[in-house]
Amino acid sequence: MISTVFHAIIFDPLYNALVFLVDSIPLHDMGLAVIILTVVVRIIFFPLSKRAVLTQEGMKRIAPEVEALKEKFKDNREEHARATLALYRENNIRPFSSILLMLVQLPVLLGLYWVFALGGFPTVDTSLLYSFITVPSAVHMEFLGIIPMDGHSIILALFASITQLVYTRLSMGPRTKPKKPMGDSFSSDMARSFDLQMRFVFPVLIGVISYTVVAAAPLYWATSNTFLIIQEYYTGKRFHGAHRETSK
Repeated sequence: MISTVFHAIIFDPLYNALVFLVDSIPLHDMGLAVIILTVVVRIIFFPLSKRAVLTQEGMKRIAPEVEALKEKFKDNREEHARATLALYRENNIRPFSSILLMLVQLPVLLGLYWVFALGGFPTVDTSLLYSFITVPSAVHMEFLGIIPMDGHSIILALFASITQLVYTRLSMGPRTKPKKPMGDSFSSDMARSFDLQMRFVFPVLIGVISYTVVAAAPLYWATSNTFLIIQEYYTGKRFHGAHRETSK
């Protein structure tokens, strides 16, 4: 049942999209097809991505109020939770937008991985094609004639890690020293730990995983991150804010 749904909703559409793109691209370059597919996916997910950006900006804006509530209800967790949720509603903030964006992308990434891991290319399985998709005359698996999409690539793994590091820096903003000690509370320790892990450990983890999977997956991830970085530059304020902080 799960396998049937996965094929119908994720695997088959991705497979057909890649076949269509490879057939449409003059060089029949699978790597270029993955990049174009990634851009299309990012455009489809743009409303969610925009909501995630607005949520992150809103969370930063009300951070002092959140801290005030934490101090006010430090002895009553239930009241603290209710007051915090009410504050989010008043400011139209959906704190789980970023998690939702990541969750909806995960099936696409897994589907892309399985398309190549199961040997879906360069031989085209015509039984998986929709009636309006034609078989390409050639399928060149080497991206730019260098990196095999069904192999492993340290270059793409590093690129995925670096773009993740840059995007995390932009989305989370520069690290700021607290005006007063945060204390030794469990929540403060958790906040510091989460901040460090997202900024530094997660990009390294992405690089390690990217090297162990087929190269099409890190190419998708790196292209997706690059799209988000460009999106931040043209539509967000954090890029410019981060630049000002760095230039001080």
